[in-house]
Amino acid sequence: MASLADRKAYREKIMQALYESSEGNRLLGITGANLLQELGIPEEDLAAACTYLVGEGLITVDWASGNTPAMVALTHQGIRRMEAEEEHG
Repeated sequence: MASLADRKAYREKIMQALYESSEGNRLLGITGANLLQELGIPEEDLAAACTYLVGEGLITVDWASGNTPAMVALTHQGIRRMEAEEEHG
């Protein structure tokens, strides 16, 4: 299992990848397979990070069989968080 620092980093990487790929449009998402390939996060850690972010209301996930999400997208709240970070970052 990943350390707390790794788990936080994975969550941030997922949020950033979703924001960059969707350009702030919550109708656009990215497949879990693309996230795995692009970010190099272990499958079980990707699933755990996505579950956490869903719980926070920042993303939506359509789950496939197994641990890899079929499709992941930012929610309105997730987009607002990423825009706020971009403005203040």
